[in-house]
Amino acid sequence: MNISSARRLIASLEVPTLAPVLGLAGFGRLVLLAMALVLYCFQDQSIAKPLARWNWMDIVGEGGMVLMAGVWLMQLRASRPAGRVTDLLCLGLAAMLLGEWVDALDEFMQLPKSVLWDNWLESTLVPLGMLLVTMGLHHWRQEHRVLTEQLLRRERIFRDHRSMEGVTQLGDAGYMTAQVGLEQRMQRPAALLMLGFEDFQTVVREQGLAEADRLLQALSHLLLLNLPPDALLCRYAADRFCVLLPGALADAAQRQAQHLQAAVNHLGHHTRAGLRLQLAARCAWSLVQPQVPADEQLLDLARRLV
Repeated sequence: MNISSARRLIASLEVPTLAPVLGLAGFGRLVLLAMALVLYCFQDQSIAKPLARWNWMDIVGEGGMVLMAGVWLMQLRASRPAGRVTDLLCLGLAAMLLGEWVDALDEFMQLPKSVLWDNWLESTLVPLGMLLVTMGLHHWRQEHRVLTEQLLRRERIFRDHRSMEGVTQLGDAGYMTAQVGLEQRMQRPAALLMLGFEDFQTVVREQGLAEADRLLQALSHLLLLNLPPDALLCRYAADRFCVLLPGALADAAQRQAQHLQAAVNHLGHHTRAGLRLQLAARCAWSLVQPQVPADEQLLDLARRLV
């Protein structure tokens, strides 16, 4: 690989946006500056330990803690928006990182016994960081409870981000198959619904993929609003949506299918160009069969919509 190719590769890499901490976008630089200041103080007031006195086990352990705290801090800022929870968690990790940094430098340099600031930093920063992280986790738990309530009809019992498809942020066919299999193993009654939409391919041809994706997003929100709290909605494929109704019998499944059809038939979706689109829904349903593989039951419903 030549230099120009390497430059293009580096330029193509996606740099994650780091959330500000306490409103400071340069929070990471401040942490590095604090680490550099601690290093300067050690160099100014200490003498280097001879190689024979180095404890490699402590160096690897304490150095690894510094490295991992830095990685956690970067990952946290790259994956969360700014806010109270992010502030507490990042401040806690930063304090723990600085405390472990002081501890790691002690393995290479020896300060006079009259110097006490290093012991003060070690004894204060790490417990303070753990306290801040604990407070952040407490508030994160409250935040998580609210988000879980919002995702109630998008996921059930277990969470796997790899099963979420990108357009509607619903689970995919594999996630639905796993959930139906769980109901079968628990030997509980349940019903499956499958919805499709007439003339959807016409929308794709005439309005484009971007507008078709907006329509799918609107349909997913509409269906979520018209489902009971314990139901699960997933996108099966293309314009097919599947619904799992735990505990539902034939009458309840039929009523729910008719209700969803009526809701979709009354939807008027407005495109960015100002056109009003109205689709007719098709729906098929069946009770979950205990002895039939879940993927076969979903495939049979999909065939009935063709």
